Amino acid sequence: MQPIRQGDVILMPIQQFEGQKLPHLTLAEGEVTGHKHRIIDGQAELYEKDGTLYLRVLSSAAVLAHEEHKAISIPQGTWMVRIQREYEPQGWRYVAD
Repeated sequence: MQPIRQGDVILMPIQQFEGQKLPHLTLAEGEVTGHKHRIIDGQAELYEKDGTLYLRVLSSAAVLAHEEHKAISIPQGTWMVRIQREYEPQGWRYVAD
């Protein structure tokens, strides 16, 4: 499987992970707009360990939605959730979505 990107969120396929199950399916919340990258359809679970999120899609696919981006289908599997960063003269910063 290849990485999947929606806005500033990148999902990287992984084999295994550990973490605590979260009670929501919000992968990221926009710092500027408050819009959210979240799973809106399909069966999925979200976990967190040491500040990193992990998404487990249990159904054949799950839909990742955001108010400013086209909804995308995430295939069954386990994914590490990363937020894209960009370089500025002051150092690295997370991309604001």
